[in-house]
Amino acid sequence: MTELPATTTRKLGLVIDLDTCVGCHACVISCKGWNTENYGAPLSDQDPYGAEPSGTFLNRVHSYEVTPDSGTAQLVHFPKSCLHCEDAPCVTVCPTGASYKRVEDGIVLVNESDCIGCGLCAWACPYGARELDEAEGVMKKCTLCVDRIYNDNLPEEDRVPACVRTCPAGARHFGDFADPESAVSKLAAERGGLELMPEQGTRPVNRYLPPRPKDRLGGIDLLAPLLAPVAEEPSGFFAWLDKTLDRI
Repeated sequence: MTELPATTTRKLGLVIDLDTCVGCHACVISCKGWNTENYGAPLSDQDPYGAEPSGTFLNRVHSYEVTPDSGTAQLVHFPKSCLHCEDAPCVTVCPTGASYKRVEDGIVLVNESDCIGCGLCAWACPYGARELDEAEGVMKKCTLCVDRIYNDNLPEEDRVPACVRTCPAGARHFGDFADPESAVSKLAAERGGLELMPEQGTRPVNRYLPPRPKDRLGGIDLLAPLLAPVAEEPSGFFAWLDKTLDRI
């Protein structure tokens, strides 16, 4: 069994705004692209253009239709990746020490050279955030783009996870939750950032911002004046045209 660090200096993670996410999957594609071309082994695909394609993805988006007690149904897009839990069961269950949590920033990683692909980490993760790369035979997971965020060769604005940099809706935010003055800490506090499945006791670092209540206009239809007929009977040129066409 692998031990977790007693404390970490930082708690790097994501805030994901479910109110803003539009389910475009740009985060999924950018994650796949960056992590295939850079850190660790490529994220393989099997039969990508065949009848039953499959592949390794570290980030996925699920969409649900939610019907509130009152009002109309609402579509909620739910991005899912590793939550970098403080009490990460995927680490403690690992028999080889391949899964580990970094002391310096709390990121959970996999040392692929030590991973035997036994799948215990996937079994232990309550969020389904682990994936077996069928080509490599090792487990893969979100790295928070550790090879981007500390990369001095990149412009400063690019030193964030690829999913955050790519999101066109600005629904994803990256930062240090150990710092109460960080943007992610303040955002989670102001919007009531939620832990995913707190009953599991894993203490995930990532937070989800719930959808905001939709504005109600009390039955007023803003388009109504534009949809009303301008005149009940034609007049002027249109009246002449109407009469002329009737004679034909």
